[in-house]
Amino acid sequence: MTLITVNGTEQKLQVDPATPLLWVLREQLELTGTKFGCGIAQCGACTVHINGVAMRSCVTPVSAVAGQNISTIEGLAPSPDELHPLQQAWIDEQVPQCGYCQSGQLMSAAALLAKNPSPSDGDIDDAMSGNICRCGMYSRIRKAIKLAAGVQQFDPALVDVGQGLTNG
Repeated sequence: MTLITVNGTEQKLQVDPATPLLWVLREQLELTGTKFGCGIAQCGACTVHINGVAMRSCVTPVSAVAGQNISTIEGLAPSPDELHPLQQAWIDEQVPQCGYCQSGQLMSAAALLAKNPSPSDGDIDDAMSGNICRCGMYSRIRKAIKLAAGVQQFDPALVDVGQGLTNG
């Protein structure tokens, strides 16, 4: 038996301790907002928070998070009737195109803002570098993070095309 807390709810699980947390979330707990991307912790689509730290759930065995607090994209908003400021900024800045990477992007951004409420462009680039967006929405992601943080929005004219947010 493995005991974990997911989005504030204690869960008792009968699973192989080596099962990646991603599959426990998706298949056992039916929390499908966390996505499978690469399976080797390189794309960021599976990002969740473990005790407030952004972690890749595809390579994290459930046994490694026993007794810890796990937050998924389903638990990011303060309530069912209210969006997290990042979720609202994502809408305001029209960040998603295909949307597949967005839950991982949002979870990485939320971990950044929890640690650094006024990030610079460099801080954002560093925090988000492990999250790949195949649609190339990196400038919108940065803009949305700054909007959510209440930081002065950057001037797009100052962004050198091809620089800034990268997929590391």
